[in-house]
Amino acid sequence: MAKVIQIAKYGGPEVLQMVERDVGDPGPGEIRIRHHACGLNFIDVYQRTGLYGNPLPLTLGMEAAGVVEAVGSGVEHLRPGDRAAYASQPPGAYCDVRVMPAKSVVRLPEAISFEQGAAMMLKGLTAQYLFRKTQPQGGLRPGDFVLLHAAAGGVGLIACQWARAMGLQLIGTAGSEEKCRLALEHGAAFAINYAKEDFVARVKSITDGRGVKVVYDAVGKDTFERSLDCVVPLGLVVNFGNASGKPPPLDVGVLMAKGSLYVTRPTLFTHLTTHESTQAMADDLFAMVTSGQVKIRIDQRYALADVAQAHRDIEARKTTGSSVLLPG
Repeated sequence: MAKVIQIAKYGGPEVLQMVERDVGDPGPGEIRIRHHACGLNFIDVYQRTGLYGNPLPLTLGMEAAGVVEAVGSGVEHLRPGDRAAYASQPPGAYCDVRVMPAKSVVRLPEAISFEQGAAMMLKGLTAQYLFRKTQPQGGLRPGDFVLLHAAAGGVGLIACQWARAMGLQLIGTAGSEEKCRLALEHGAAFAINYAKEDFVARVKSITDGRGVKVVYDAVGKDTFERSLDCVVPLGLVVNFGNASGKPPPLDVGVLMAKGSLYVTRPTLFTHLTTHESTQAMADDLFAMVTSGQVKIRIDQRYALADVAQAHRDIEARKTTGSSVLLPG
């Protein structure tokens, strides 16, 4: 039997309930994995509230790390006993053991702990596809200015370090002085407390009025429209999350008026459709972590049974860095 965090209806943290259910054996192309740690992400909140709809009842959770217990037919890259980690659709990581598609699961290097693996896969692979695959016209080169909202969050602190490794001048925004200090400590060249400062004016001041080549925006409603004012002509605005709600509808004529801008709304899972693509991205992420260029900061740990409090904390923006749920 598996201990599983499930919702039967959309709503607040109170809808999260622990239940027990049979696990069974993996079928073709599947594995059974016993989790040592599970990741916590804002996308979990979107799914709990119904912003991102899924069939109910639903087990939440998009990333975890543990040990492979069994493999189904056709699975060749994993064996029972392997240390493994994943960021995966469908949801289902909030549990102690599950059966799931093998294509999204990769071996976890011995140098990376289970907690780090659970905290880094979705967030780290997000930073990977943003910086490696979601670039402005002409790409990104050392010295380029980029703007990142929510720079002290789980994705943010990884992204700050990744940008530093690429030689980028990352301008991070956050909602407190403490979070701004965290962003600077992790590689941001500049930090803006948007609770006290006009981030558009500050970005223009930092860049001598030019703006940045790209904005990476996971905040959404509260920042998206003003992010358009931060980029150079032909620049790119990337909305990859909605922590404050979905951005308002966009009049595409505004893009012309503000400098023939580009806008995209990507998702990680477009990049994880095959094991080969997943493995290549994970190899890049693992190399950044094992080299020491990116360190995975885990600031909050919760028992799996305390998942409702974890959701309250992440929604209240009380968390920094990454958070994990511990099934044991």
